[in-house]
Amino acid sequence: MVNILIVIVSLSLIIWIYLLLFRGGFWLSNQRINNNLQPLDEYPSICAIIPARNEADVLPISLKSLLNQEYSGDFSIILVDDQSDDNTGNVAQEIANICKKDGQLKVISGQPLATGWSGKLWAMKQGIEEANKLDNKPDYLLLTDADIEHHNSNLQELVKQAETEKLAMTSLMVKLRCDSFWEQFLIPAFVFFFEKLYPFSWVNNPRNKMAAAAGGCILIRRQILEEIGGIEVVKQALIDDCSLAAAVKAKLQEDRENIEQGIWLGLSEKTLSLRPYDNLDSIWNMVARTAYTQLNYSPLLLIGTLLGLTIVYLVAPISLIIGLIINSSAIIILGGITWLLMTISYLPTLKLYQCSVFWGLTLPLIGLLYGLMTLDSAWRHWRGKGGGWKGRVYVNS
Repeated sequence: MVNILIVIVSLSLIIWIYLLLFRGGFWLSNQRINNNLQPLDEYPSICAIIPARNEADVLPISLKSLLNQEYSGDFSIILVDDQSDDNTGNVAQEIANICKKDGQLKVISGQPLATGWSGKLWAMKQGIEEANKLDNKPDYLLLTDADIEHHNSNLQELVKQAETEKLAMTSLMVKLRCDSFWEQFLIPAFVFFFEKLYPFSWVNNPRNKMAAAAGGCILIRRQILEEIGGIEVVKQALIDDCSLAAAVKAKLQEDRENIEQGIWLGLSEKTLSLRPYDNLDSIWNMVARTAYTQLNYSPLLLIGTLLGLTIVYLVAPISLIIGLIINSSAIIILGGITWLLMTISYLPTLKLYQCSVFWGLTLPLIGLLYGLMTLDSAWRHWRGKGGGWKGRVYVNS
């Protein structure tokens, strides 16, 4: 039994050595916008598309942050009021009037959800169609959520990054709210797991097939969106941001002339999500909504994921405890080193979110909870619940 446990904890240790050294440095959290880029001679035209369903409470901050962008080029905003019942459209227009930017914002009423579409993407499609009716079609589209507070130079920085590096798509994982106990406990880990699943340095390498984006803030060239077939190509995707990134990168890699043109995904400390997650239930639902989708609804991948989470996150503390009980120095050392590496890998993300380093010791428990969320996601799918969001439930097969 002791030998078997030594083999298992050694496997966990090897996995963490691989993750630290050979997984694109995901844990360093070092992919950021380059703020030292030179100003552009000419700034392209931008149109922001905001799908908004019952967002009246956050618009006074989020919409105002967009209306007050310090951008040197032409910038317009289209907000799609997606069947809201909280006066979202009127609130948006009032904010624009107060900011004396009513000419910059156009609010349109979204049509009832069409068959075969997820709600957010259906609203986004309508906003994009409206943008294409503008006399001066925008060079770029900024696809952003209604609950994002953009710092005043965010658009300028995104455009400089995109133009200087000739990027087809530039995306920021905005800083999620991390104030409550549950947010500090689970939100940094959400970002950590996302980076581990999609190492940003691999995403940002035009020759690597890895693709991902963060849907809260995506700047995409209008032309490349048209070339991949429009937003329709991901119309049923619940994880629409990563699906869109995959479609864009695949298109770029098909075209040898554009091989140096890629996509970019990074972290932001200044552009913020206003969405609160004050309790476990709200975070649980956020993860369970799409976790099984991420596994392509595969029972085998689900089993593999749960087994992997156990080996990667739970074996170290369990083996350490068992080693202390049975007084096995080998198991104690292996378990302790593995847990230490796990904790060290989490520290840059905790620093980003200004959380205590002691939260790093809780990563095994966090891994257990995320495993249970993933299992619940599969259970919801099997019961026909699908991915629920904003009062809608999507059932995928």
